[in-house]
Amino acid sequence: MHVVIVGCGRVGSGLARIIEGAGHSVAVLDKDPTSFRRLHDGFGGQQVVGVGFDRDRLEAAGIRDAVAVAAVTNGDNSNILTARVARETFGVDKVVARIYDPRRAVIYERLGIPTIATVQWTIDRVLRKLLPDASEHDWVDPSAHVVVIERPVATTWAGHPLTEIEIPGVARAVALSRMGVAQVASPELITQDGDVVHLAVAVGHVDQIDRHLAEGVR
Repeated sequence: MHVVIVGCGRVGSGLARIIEGAGHSVAVLDKDPTSFRRLHDGFGGQQVVGVGFDRDRLEAAGIRDAVAVAAVTNGDNSNILTARVARETFGVDKVVARIYDPRRAVIYERLGIPTIATVQWTIDRVLRKLLPDASEHDWVDPSAHVVVIERPVATTWAGHPLTEIEIPGVARAVALSRMGVAQVASPELITQDGDVVHLAVAVGHVDQIDRHLAEGVR
C-alpha cells in the first residue's frame, strides 16, 4: 500500500523507515527540503517539497493512490488542514493528525479526525512513571463516556476467572498483562498474583471499580 507522510521531523522520518521496512511505498512531504536528511539511508520513496494542505503537492506525493495519510508536522493548524484535505478532498479513510494542544485534539476527534495529542500523551506517561496514582486512566474515548484504566490484580483475586473482576454495565476487562506480556481478555483466563488488568470503565465509575478490586472476592 502507499502512505503519504506530511512532515519529515523525527516522527515523520521514523514512520517512513518503519512503513517502508514493512514493504509499503512511502512519500514524504515537507516544506523544508533540508529536512529530508533525516530519512534513513537507502530510503526509496518520494521526497516532495511543499506544504501538506497544498492539493497539488499532495497529488505529486501520490495521494490519489494512498490508503493512509499521517500529518505530523510541528504545527497543529497545518496538520488539521492536511488531514481535512486528505479526508474531504481525496477521500482517504485512514488519516491521523498530530496535535500539540489536547483541547483541540478532543474537538477534532469528535469531528471524526483521529489525532495524537503528543504533549498530553507525554505528560500522562511521565506522570504514570513518576507518580503511579497521578493519572486514573490511560485512554478516554472522544465522547468522554468510557475510559481505559490499568490496575494490578490483588492477591485476593488470584486463582479466579478474570470475568469475576468485571461489573456488568460498569467495567469490562479488555486485556491482561502477565510478566510483561499482554493478551486479550477471554472467559478462560484465570488471574495470577502479579497480573495487571486493563479495564474499560464507564466515566464516573472508576472509584467504584477500585473499591471492587480492593475488596476482593466475596
